[in-house]
Amino acid sequence: MASHTGKTGFGRLKGKRCLVTAAAQGIGRTTVETFLREDAELVVAVDFNGEKLKELQGLPGVDLRVLDVRDGPAIRKLSQELDTIDVLFNCAGYVHAGNILETTEERWDYTFDVNVKSMFHFIKAFLPKMIAKGKGSIINMSSAASTLRGIEARCVYGASKAAVIGLTKGVARDFVRQGIRCNVICPSPVATPSFSERAGDQSDSDKDHIEYLETKLIGRLATTQEVANLCLYLASDESSYHTGNVFTIDGGFTL
Repeated sequence: MASHTGKTGFGRLKGKRCLVTAAAQGIGRTTVETFLREDAELVVAVDFNGEKLKELQGLPGVDLRVLDVRDGPAIRKLSQELDTIDVLFNCAGYVHAGNILETTEERWDYTFDVNVKSMFHFIKAFLPKMIAKGKGSIINMSSAASTLRGIEARCVYGASKAAVIGLTKGVARDFVRQGIRCNVICPSPVATPSFSERAGDQSDSDKDHIEYLETKLIGRLATTQEVANLCLYLASDESSYHTGNVFTIDGGFTL
């Protein structure tokens, strides 16, 4: 990977202040590094895993925050501590495995709290300052397992990710005249540490998704950098005419 210092980037985020959740690993971490490489003035890296988050310590321009994305008061406090945020990337998510009969009410609530309500907290906390500035980009993480395609044993997960699409479109429509852009990314399975763990479980449907992508479609999983590149586009002014749009990055998974 190219240096995150910005010396090898193109300065597409020069002067921008960004916040990324689930920043300690996977898509979130790669996006943090990509934003820094593209000269972001500041990247606030949020994750509940403090030990893993420490691996980003020392990167120029990064501000590490250990925080549970379900903690509304802590998120509001964070927004008060930061002057302004130009880019908000809601990346945090939880993958529940099982059909509706195998799902408890507690797992349903936990899934929606992490996957949807966390976005409600962050958007509500940081949107006013974006509006005051007259400009801002919000990027939400959904999934191909949503309104795009039904996935075996992903009933609750798919429902939560479909809700993310509805949330995105609602925010985009309500604040389009205030200079706010809100878009949503829907990846197919991505080669992340958490996906590798699930795929190693022979009872989990992710092993079938891998085989489908590798043997019938593009031949491999998406990389975290490929998803981060899309985040970079949506964070930058290059995507200035995109709002309320659903960006599928799936190697043909939903064909």
